Amino acid sequence: MNRQLIRSYILLVAVAILLFTVPVAFTLTDQLRDDTESSVKREANTMAFLLGNGDRASCEALTKVAKAYGNVQATPTASCDPRLPAPRGDAALTRAVTRNEATTDWGSDFVWGKHLTVTVPADGDAAVRIVYSTSDMTTRLWQIWGFRAALAVLVLAAAAAIGAFAARRITAPLRELNSMASKFSDGDLTARSPVTGPPETQTLARTLNQGAERLDTLVASQRIFVADASHQLRTPLTALRLSLDNIADGVEDEFVREDVEQATAEVVRMSRLVNGLLVLARAEAKVTAAEPLVLRDIVDERLAVWRPAADERGVTIALGGSADGRLLVLAGPGHLDQVLDNVLSNALEVSPDGGRITVEVESRADTVVLSVLDEGPGMSDADKSRAFDRFWRGQGLTGRTGSGLGLAVVRQLVTDDGGTVTLADAPGGGLKVEISLRASPRSGG
Repeated sequence: MNRQLIRSYILLVAVAILLFTVPVAFTLTDQLRDDTESSVKREANTMAFLLGNGDRASCEALTKVAKAYGNVQATPTASCDPRLPAPRGDAALTRAVTRNEATTDWGSDFVWGKHLTVTVPADGDAAVRIVYSTSDMTTRLWQIWGFRAALAVLVLAAAAAIGAFAARRITAPLRELNSMASKFSDGDLTARSPVTGPPETQTLARTLNQGAERLDTLVASQRIFVADASHQLRTPLTALRLSLDNIADGVEDEFVREDVEQATAEVVRMSRLVNGLLVLARAEAKVTAAEPLVLRDIVDERLAVWRPAADERGVTIALGGSADGRLLVLAGPGHLDQVLDNVLSNALEVSPDGGRITVEVESRADTVVLSVLDEGPGMSDADKSRAFDRFWRGQGLTGRTGSGLGLAVVRQLVTDDGGTVTLADAPGGGLKVEISLRASPRSGG
């Protein structure tokens, strides 16, 4: 839009220059031509008068004037021989001598030629001709048009600068609105646009700000509801699980025991679902700010927690990569713990007995990549595209026991910390979860 405004402004100024400067230049050119023609005719008439007098003084004066003027030709008369070159016979000379008519020849139909030729009659069937060089006129012509061309270029340059300034000033409110819309699309519902610019953009900014305020309030209310509901549900679910465990301990009937165990499994899954909702509600509320954390310490701690569960199934959890052990990343307190717990839980559920889970840490420029690779069935491209959707469960083991919130929680927490998470095929089969985190400026210090 800025370019269109600048082009329109320059075009408007260019049209103004054409309408006012070019006609003035043509007028000055015509005036130069007319003044020169009048001056040369006046000199030629003076010389013709001297030639027609025929006395000695007039002839001597004619000779002196002609020598001072330049290229002058005159036909000699019986009473006066000015000793000037005689003009060659042509239509203009014949008209001057026989018809007593003066003629003017500019030598070209376009502006003028190299010489201006003026032929005037004199008394006694004589004539005087002045051949005037137009070189000085041509120089003056270039000055007239060159000055105006240079002036036009300067005016257009100034118009471009002024147009750029004006365009930026005019579109500044629109850029503010676009910035607000971009922040909204990134999930920042607190973004607001300053109410500036013309009345139309001010009205639009107020409307968008009011809509954003309303939307932010609604989303905040929803988050509060989810958090409160999740928190309130945790206590009865825990009590229900304990009651089912007590019932299972006192039941001897195998069929009843199976029903109780199935109910307990559903309560466990519901507890995971409630916990996931609570984590998501807190993450979306952005109650914590990212701070420098030692990634290796967090990874070692979470692997130590999950190794006993992996050992029960003969699954090996190994730490790989060659990154610095004191590498710092920017993350909210507790975020990486929950991220690793969710990713390792999924990897352990899909890993076959005796399989291997590999955790790798790699430093890349200003990011640190944390990867978790398993040897499970992996995911199709269609499943990968939906894996981060809330409550979506795939067809693997996690599809039967998971809550459908694990990877959604991972993406929310990683995104809040300014990172990204992607899914890819692991070498040799299985799934690779790649988490890119921001490296702290103090890394390696």
